[in-house]
Amino acid sequence: MRILALCWLLCLVCATPAWAANGRLEWPLWPRPAVVREFDAPSPNWTRGHRGVDLAGSAGQIVHAAGPGTVVFAGELAGRPVVSIAHPGGLRTSYEPVRALVRPGTLVTAGTSLGELIAGHAGCPTAACLHWGAMWGPASRADYLNPLGLLASARVRLKPLHP
Repeated sequence: MRILALCWLLCLVCATPAWAANGRLEWPLWPRPAVVREFDAPSPNWTRGHRGVDLAGSAGQIVHAAGPGTVVFAGELAGRPVVSIAHPGGLRTSYEPVRALVRPGTLVTAGTSLGELIAGHAGCPTAACLHWGAMWGPASRADYLNPLGLLASARVRLKPLHP
């Protein structure tokens, strides 16, 4: 039984996408922002929920790439300005509302300036909020992830499979 549990854990670790050189993301706003709305994963994926986190910022603040990848979208989506990055291993991060300084096809590294944060994010309790999302897999069946759990500063804790 222990061998089976160990194999399962190793499969999980091996299946985790390589988001950055060290396998972790960086904060997209500097200095480290306050989280003003937490991740609320929808289940199933097509139902209501909050598919990312909202980070307090200020209008005009530079938004940075959280990890290396390729810009796959920079423009209006449902009336909101969005930048999206495809990272190695199948992870995709999104940043909104952002006035893009990059174009699709641009290769970025962690910390690359993506654009400027725009005020007016719905439901934001501060003057400006960055909605930062993450998903893994093809959009048609993607798994939404809490980007805070992917940060280099996040503590990883292993728990037993059985109590």
